[in-house]
Amino acid sequence: MRQSVNPSEADLTAACADLRALQTALQRAIVGQEELIGQLITACFAGGHVLLEGLPGMGKTHLIKGLAASLGVILSRVQCTPDLMPADITGSELPVQQEQGARLLGFRRGPIFASMVLMDEINRATPKTQAAMLEAMQEGQVTHAGVSHPLPEPFWVFATQNPIEIEGTYPLPEAQLDRFMFKLDVRYPSQSALLAMLEVSLDEEPAERLPLLLTPQRVSEIMQLARSITVAAALKKAAVELILATQPAARQVPQAAVHFRYGPSPRGLQSLLRAARVKALMAGRPQLSAEDIRSVALPALRHRVLLTLGSELEGVRCDDLLQQVIDWWSAQQ
Repeated sequence: MRQSVNPSEADLTAACADLRALQTALQRAIVGQEELIGQLITACFAGGHVLLEGLPGMGKTHLIKGLAASLGVILSRVQCTPDLMPADITGSELPVQQEQGARLLGFRRGPIFASMVLMDEINRATPKTQAAMLEAMQEGQVTHAGVSHPLPEPFWVFATQNPIEIEGTYPLPEAQLDRFMFKLDVRYPSQSALLAMLEVSLDEEPAERLPLLLTPQRVSEIMQLARSITVAAALKKAAVELILATQPAARQVPQAAVHFRYGPSPRGLQSLLRAARVKALMAGRPQLSAEDIRSVALPALRHRVLLTLGSELEGVRCDDLLQQVIDWWSAQQ
């Protein structure tokens, strides 16, 4: 429920300090991924799910483990493979011994019943198994045999995928992609970052031994505080203009729009502003700014835009086109 009063300066200062402490701790453990960590925290406290795409060995799994340890939440990991079944994730009915001796079927919860779920190599799961996540990611519940089972609050899904392996993988459908608030590209570290990494993680993974920094109750408080950040009517209108500029019929940036087959959905607009509110909170401000929207636009929209077939064959990069639109939009503010 949205708070009816504006956050106090003391609340903003405390939340800002907590978020910065969390970001600093993760950056010390996962070297060379400062921007990635900042965006991951943003989506996390906006209550969104995140898709991380990067090469193997880039620290994606260790980063999520470190985040879970820092927040004091239960992490459940699912290694996706082609033979993984929906029931392996959501749960199934198994015989349960009753006190009277009778054996009745009871629902045994799957690994999705955790505050934080890591779907490792999600694109290796079949479309049927991928679809089992839709209800959980959107509605925060799992329905089995006509009975709805609520998931913990807060609830996050962090999924990883490898961008270069095609054999034995199943591309995520648009409906599944749209459930992710952010798609984050895990980039290769710089030379200096690689050297610094060896200083902290040659013999062990420091992300997996991070101390508890925020209790689950404090996490919920900060998430609630982010919902109270003021979004002016002018910025709501500006955000709508940004979304409309990424549609195929848009004329604001015609050199980009000609490549678009589909643009972001209304859910993408909601994700954009929810994430931007957390950016404002991380800066200690009680109201949203255009810069907050700009800073989250690319990760919030890149997986919600489809290019035409011709553009894909030409090797046109969606990020480059979106950046053109974002730059045009920023110049109008």
